Amino acid sequence: MKVLIINTSERTGGAAVAASRLAEALTNNGVSARMLVMHKQTKAHSTTQAGGWLQNQWNFVWERVVIWLCNGLSRSNLWKVSIANTGQDITRLPEFQEADVVHLHWINQGMLSLGSIGKVLQSGKPVVWTMHDMWEATAICHHSYGCERFATECGHCWLLRFPRNNDLSRRTFQRKQRMWDSAAPGCLHFVAVSEWLAQRSRQSALIGRFPITVIPNAISLSQFKIIDRTDARTTLHVTEPYIVAFGAARIDDPIKGFDYLVGALQRLVDSGRFGKDQIRLLLFGTVRQPELLGQLPVAYTHMGYIDDEHQLSLIYSAANVTVSSSLYETFGQTLIEAQACGSVPVSFEGSGQADIIDHKVSGYLAERLSAESLADGIAWGLLADIPAQQLRRSVARRYSESIVAHRYIQLYNSLAGGQA
Repeated sequence: MKVLIINTSERTGGAAVAASRLAEALTNNGVSARMLVMHKQTKAHSTTQAGGWLQNQWNFVWERVVIWLCNGLSRSNLWKVSIANTGQDITRLPEFQEADVVHLHWINQGMLSLGSIGKVLQSGKPVVWTMHDMWEATAICHHSYGCERFATECGHCWLLRFPRNNDLSRRTFQRKQRMWDSAAPGCLHFVAVSEWLAQRSRQSALIGRFPITVIPNAISLSQFKIIDRTDARTTLHVTEPYIVAFGAARIDDPIKGFDYLVGALQRLVDSGRFGKDQIRLLLFGTVRQPELLGQLPVAYTHMGYIDDEHQLSLIYSAANVTVSSSLYETFGQTLIEAQACGSVPVSFEGSGQADIIDHKVSGYLAERLSAESLADGIAWGLLADIPAQQLRRSVARRYSESIVAHRYIQLYNSLAGGQA
């Protein structure tokens, strides 16, 4: 069986990492898997770049320009929405034509347009679409932030400068509706990376009628390893008794809830539970507003953007606790990476993290968007005596490459009627 995995980027972003890991996992389990991307970042022969640099740049820029114009020349929320008005016709590529199963992941920002997605759905090939956010289930937003309009029909979108009945969200909703309606019967199957995302998607007026299966992201346990904590801290030159890790592609993206982390750490210090000189925060990821780091009440080390599993293993192994304070998290990749390296994950309840953390057994689920409860969780994690191997086993049982790959292989076979 030949599977074509399609994602905008090969390596940048959580969806890209998940898609790349899945391609490797499938290959290691006997499936011929290739990737098709708009931004190729390695020399892997199994990955093909679709389109030339100029075309890809045009697609990327033109979509943002149209959103900007439709939003009354406002840049507010420009990156929280996508309309897929530009993209490539991948159905003409040999990689697509040779594939037995087409597996879509995150395809925004110029990779595929609604028209080109329609051609994929009309090709008759089995299509699996793994959702890494809510865009497939909504008109234009990647996260609905509690808005429920996607359950009926989008319009009056609060993310737009001038929300109205026939705004950009309503028009895109209707285009998407026609696109989904054009799909060849029985060809499309959605995969949600968490139960929370699946439940939200089943409420969607756009895709709620399609089959939706929950399959989590995979992790390579050969790349994420437990390193002796003392050795890891020596390598990273940290000496404080308590280490907290926090990372994201962009640390100060509002959806990552950095303010809640700051508030939680401030409460720990103000309450006297921990001295400010006892805790060090290890940060990894980009920061657009570095002045925000000055709000931290404890010492910190900003490691920058890291795309190296050994370096990440060092950070997680050094940390007593790894925090995710995201407002919404469809899955929580850093949480399973942390567990695989023996660090206790602490996060909010109410979204995808709940699939990963068994409260006070394999981590801590704080009350949703409560800095005080998050502080309690960090304190619990810093003092918890959970064996590192116990945390790693909880990951291996559910998220190892072989387990996730075989779940996808079963799904591919059920759609293609063949044997991988």
